[in-house]
Amino acid sequence: MCGSDQAIVTKDSKLSSGVVPEATDANLRPNLPVDAIINLDHGDPTMYESYWRTLGNACTVMFTGYQSLSYFANPKNLCWFLEPKLEEEIKKLHDVVGNATVEDYHIVVGTGSSQLIQAALYALSDALNEPKPVNVVSATPYYSSYSEVTDFVRSGLYKWAGDAHNFDKDGPYIEMVTSPNNPDGVIREPVVNRAQGMLVHDLAYYWPQYTPITGPADHDIMLFTVSKCTGHAGSRIGWALVKDINVARKMVKFIEINTIGVSKEAQQRAAKILEVISDSCSQTVRPPELDNFFYYSQHLLTGRWKKLREIVKCNGLFTLPKFPLQYCNFTGDFTKAHPAFAWMKCKEGVDCEKLFRGHKILTRSGKRFGSDPKYVRISMVSRDEEFDLFVRRLSTIHEIANGN
Repeated sequence: MCGSDQAIVTKDSKLSSGVVPEATDANLRPNLPVDAIINLDHGDPTMYESYWRTLGNACTVMFTGYQSLSYFANPKNLCWFLEPKLEEEIKKLHDVVGNATVEDYHIVVGTGSSQLIQAALYALSDALNEPKPVNVVSATPYYSSYSEVTDFVRSGLYKWAGDAHNFDKDGPYIEMVTSPNNPDGVIREPVVNRAQGMLVHDLAYYWPQYTPITGPADHDIMLFTVSKCTGHAGSRIGWALVKDINVARKMVKFIEINTIGVSKEAQQRAAKILEVISDSCSQTVRPPELDNFFYYSQHLLTGRWKKLREIVKCNGLFTLPKFPLQYCNFTGDFTKAHPAFAWMKCKEGVDCEKLFRGHKILTRSGKRFGSDPKYVRISMVSRDEEFDLFVRRLSTIHEIANGN
């Protein structure tokens, strides 16, 4: 209902009973001041705290002083710094969720997907030995960091060439395909489609809480990250599934030169977290007190999107993308996407980022994504207190549409 002040309850749910109890530890979750600046510019996935708090020490990993001294995790593996336990849990989780094929793929671990993007660009362009940098493109609205990551070190191997829709240059190119897309949550396919094209599929958000899992992806290079899957952005762990062994070798070489591998402690923690998630999805292994992680997370995002759409429908100033109802192989039900970001459009002629900034809400302008300033990207994965204050404040902005 328009004007409703109904609160979104997203605290430590027990989905089996359908009850979402209130948080009891107020000291851990202080209320924000009503005039606080709300930073929804970045996608810091603190929404997941409510789940991980319920597990206590279930994900604790202990290290002694003599452990993890060597650079090497498995010298016989192509990715010699990949911890065997993490490799095992990555494969298991993809099998459980059904979102990616892992058989006959090489797994390359990186310090987040950002390092893996750079490694993939290096691996694909270095093999060509081109006299000029290979063009890198992505369809607008594209992930805002692609251009910065591509051009930051001014490599002679590759360069940013902008919107894939407008790409008309001859020769080899690399297209970044983000699906579901950041910022708008849309399922993407390649745009340029030429014989000399090389594709990198960024599948960071292809998990059941964000979008229906319609089948296992099986592209040449697929990138995933713990931060978007589990919420543990601070661990800085990502992985690539790579078909071509030569591409995988070059990606490993890039990471070797760049950081001499990836932290073993971070990998072990990530492995434990992925193991807990897989167990939470199992009918035979899951402890009775453990909610299915993906059902829990989907429940939180569904509630947030419902509240946001109600307010947007009432105020007349903003619009949001619509997503089709699709069958999800993981949940066994029809559902719609509930992306990690809201790609919001303001009325024509309104600088949306500037409008929100005037209400102490920090967002990311559509200009950063190769789009128009009438769009902004808004994080949907902040803490409950931040999101609740955001939607309450958003409900007052409709007055501007009426000239007040």
